[in-house]
Amino acid sequence: MSTPPHRRATRPPRPKARPRVRLHSRARAASAVRPRVRPWSAYAVATAIVLFVVAGLLLYVDERSSRGHAQIIGTAPGPDFLEVHVVLQRVDAAAQTLTAKVLLLPHGGALQEADDPLVPARDIVLETTSLEQTSIRYPAGQQIASSMVTFNLVDGRVTDYPFDRYHTPIGFQATLGGQPAAVVIAIEEADPFFVFKRSATGSEGGATAVTERISRSRSTFILAWFMMAAMWALALSALVAAWLIVRQRRGIIWPALGWMAATLFALVGMRNAAPGSPPIGSLLDYAAFFWAELLVAVSLTMVVVYGARVEGGHRPPDRP
Repeated sequence: MSTPPHRRATRPPRPKARPRVRLHSRARAASAVRPRVRPWSAYAVATAIVLFVVAGLLLYVDERSSRGHAQIIGTAPGPDFLEVHVVLQRVDAAAQTLTAKVLLLPHGGALQEADDPLVPARDIVLETTSLEQTSIRYPAGQQIASSMVTFNLVDGRVTDYPFDRYHTPIGFQATLGGQPAAVVIAIEEADPFFVFKRSATGSEGGATAVTERISRSRSTFILAWFMMAAMWALALSALVAAWLIVRQRRGIIWPALGWMAATLFALVGMRNAAPGSPPIGSLLDYAAFFWAELLVAVSLTMVVVYGARVEGGHRPPDRP
């Protein structure tokens, strides 16, 4: 006897098999191989950073220690002499001047009051090599005050920046109550943009003089060289980017145009931030700035011209 159709057991439908996706051999190899982490590369970068920081600190300490020593010119023949303390404060290369603070310090019981070492016992006249302030007078019985004296720079051009060098003669001759007095000069430097070194000294007829050789400081040299390298790097980057855009016929790429235009004006700001404010037409400009501005401007113009030609060649079809 057969089973009725409505009582027959129905089997559940079999689930459909998922389609197998075959991966390419390169894709499977790439998924199987995990990227290797190289810890030594991170250690090398960290070590390089530490070495650069340590080198910078050593350079700073060396430059700071070299500025901390005073130059002593002349010798005292006895206990009674006049010390002229000179602090070289500011060099104006464009105006060819050196501004210094001069303070006279009498030494010995015959030159100063017993109760105050800054009060001379007799009238003192201090003659200088400055062309603007040739002499300074210190009346007897009055406290000595510091004076600002301007010396002239010779043998140098500011347009040679950052390789400009100058010489300046600094000399003093003093009379105490009409009689010549021995003078000893102590020079300290306070201008962070320049380095002062003794070139020549001389003493004759009671006068003591020294010729200082002035050049740019080490930090100024480093920053000037970095600025020139950065200008060339930015200009060449813009030129390579423009060449790739034109070669690939990619049309007008507005982000690239914005970056090049910003670089064009950023170079001007970088140039104006040069330490010492060198004038336009310096060696820095002819070595890097003028060429960097030219390359960036040419790159920007080239991208616009060729991009306009590419964009103009893709005209939309005319509507019927």
